[in-house]
Amino acid sequence: MLLVGCGNMAGAMLDGWLAAGLDSQMFTIVDPYRKAAPGGVRLLKTLPDEAFDMVMLGIKPQMLKDAAPRIRPLAGSDTIVLSILAGTMLATLDGFFPEARAIVRVMPNLSARLGKSPIALVSADINERERSQVDAMAAPLGTLEWLPDESLFDLVTALAGSGPGFVYRFIDALAAAAATLGLPREQADRLALATVNGSAQLAAESAHSPADLARQVASPGGVTQAGLDTLDDDDALLRLMTRTLANARDRSAQMARDM
Repeated sequence: MLLVGCGNMAGAMLDGWLAAGLDSQMFTIVDPYRKAAPGGVRLLKTLPDEAFDMVMLGIKPQMLKDAAPRIRPLAGSDTIVLSILAGTMLATLDGFFPEARAIVRVMPNLSARLGKSPIALVSADINERERSQVDAMAAPLGTLEWLPDESLFDLVTALAGSGPGFVYRFIDALAAAAATLGLPREQADRLALATVNGSAQLAAESAHSPADLARQVASPGGVTQAGLDTLDDDDALLRLMTRTLANARDRSAQMARDM
């Protein structure tokens, strides 16, 4: 696989692949700004002239227009193009790489480094054999979700791609609130992080939904219920998260229109 650009997100994916035991010699990075690559991974400053079965676009979306003519010779009839470029539609990618065997939009998040990322995928023209190839590459990074319609991709980008940022902000707010109420900030940070970490792990392993788990934690008239009543008052938390996802989704859609 050729990684064209290897910043935070592509770098997290590469770390996840290597941690899962994939051979480092499978990967070539082209990134003029990266100073080093993990052991065994080839790092180039300019594009090579050899063929690859997969080319993953990890550059900034606004760079695609200038970079595509140089990448296009590498994206021929034997190559699957994977794109992690936010807001870049399949039709746009197809226009830049018309000879590619298949084009797939992929939306992971930084948890790919741990093999725990949601991986949203969508393609207009992929067949079963090609899909199996993509599945085999994506599976070590987390949980795969193929979308039936690209129109959902902006929302999934907001949920699964940007979602970690929202979770991190919640952890920070949880700790900051405890510090405001009197707990030393460093201690509040540790407790908030441990609370979210354990809760997320339990939710992932439980047969119960997060809503059910919240009800199990709370006793009628108890401490937890007093806090949940604040979050649930006038659907405060739901309305906040709906606005958050809608704004992120709409920004992703706007970026697509600006391409």
